[in-house]
Amino acid sequence: MSQYLEVHQARTHEPTPYEYKLAHVLEEVFTKVGHELPDVVRGLNERNVYAPDGAPWTEASFTSEMKRLGA
Repeated sequence: MSQYLEVHQARTHEPTPYEYKLAHVLEEVFTKVGHELPDVVRGLNERNVYAPDGAPWTEASFTSEMKRLGA
């Protein structure tokens, strides 16, 4: 038995279109912009991928959304 969690074991539902888009853009941001929170927030906003309420991301809103999504 593997000691590692399989990707699909923690899912409670299939990802939504919003979650797929956010994941895709986050991969791009991590690759091209950086991993630090200010870089991630800037990268998302520069790519016009906004918070669920339609507002530009802030460090607080990004952190809150990642907690909500279970990341």
